[in-house]
Amino acid sequence: MRVSLFDYDLPPELIAQYALEERSASRMLVLERASGSIGHRQFTDLPQYLAAGDCLVINDTRVIPARLLGHRATGGEAELLLLRSVSDGHWEALARPARRLRVGETISFGGKISATVVAERPAGVRVVRLECAGDLMTALDRVGQTPLPPYIRRDQKPRGESSAAQMAQERQDRKRYQTVYARVRGAVAAPTAGLHFDEDMLQRFAEQGVGIARITLHVGLGTFRPVQTETVEDHRMDAESYEVSSEAARTINNYRAAGGRVVAVGTTVVRTLETVADESGRVRAGRGESELFIYPGHKFRAVDLLLTNFHLPRSTLLMLVSAFAGREKVLQAYQEAVERRYRFYSYGDCMLIL
Repeated sequence: MRVSLFDYDLPPELIAQYALEERSASRMLVLERASGSIGHRQFTDLPQYLAAGDCLVINDTRVIPARLLGHRATGGEAELLLLRSVSDGHWEALARPARRLRVGETISFGGKISATVVAERPAGVRVVRLECAGDLMTALDRVGQTPLPPYIRRDQKPRGESSAAQMAQERQDRKRYQTVYARVRGAVAAPTAGLHFDEDMLQRFAEQGVGIARITLHVGLGTFRPVQTETVEDHRMDAESYEVSSEAARTINNYRAAGGRVVAVGTTVVRTLETVADESGRVRAGRGESELFIYPGHKFRAVDLLLTNFHLPRSTLLMLVSAFAGREKVLQAYQEAVERRYRFYSYGDCMLIL
């Protein structure tokens, strides 16, 4: 299957650069898989599509301030995007400029954290040893920046010259590029379908009799690495850590056994559930790393409905959504979303697939 089959045209001005003032103010395109019919609603209409006995599954991973801007011993600038912890104090990171960051090179970040390159991996990835005084996460909170996706492009001053407005925006991004239910640190990108939820919406579901189960998948390079092969089947996903607790598995299985539908909030939830489900669709508790790549032809076992944002052309996320709803139907929905001026990508609007 050719990757070009998952291409579409998107005017750059439709890429959302900022979060809306209110989380739940997003628009919501509704796609019915069986008929292909498309409706246009608001996210606040979501409870109308769920019933008592359904189970909403959310990803409670918490984004860390994983973008580090610093200087090499020579004085040159360097940047790391932390991807995942591989052992005590050692992390995989995307490095820039990778060609100059060789084994033994040390980078200093504001005098609070230092990183020494200990191994080189392909595609600009390095394994670094992080050192700081005290707790690493506390130090990251002080000197790290929110790892916004590269398609969020704002006017930026050179490193070290952040304006007061930029600092205020960073504080806002730390809050808004995070779900209200995030609790387990480890992601370097947000599970963006969850960004639309506020506490009032969660309370509405509780009052409606909709169950809520929390799972964790730490979003990393596996989710957002571009597909660079010509054929879909040749792409390989990077591993991402997940955990499904016994409580979460029991909740999901009990609701489904009683006739309820499993509603995945985001593609990360889909990948996690499809990783741990058996042939009958029963979810098993456990933790591990998922390299599951879902594209058309995948037989879904654990998910009945999907809430998701709009994704990049040729991306593994668009392929997953196409597997769930059908490529032609999804691309038709995307075309209509473009025509109706929906907001795309992380800070954009959402799509409910029934």
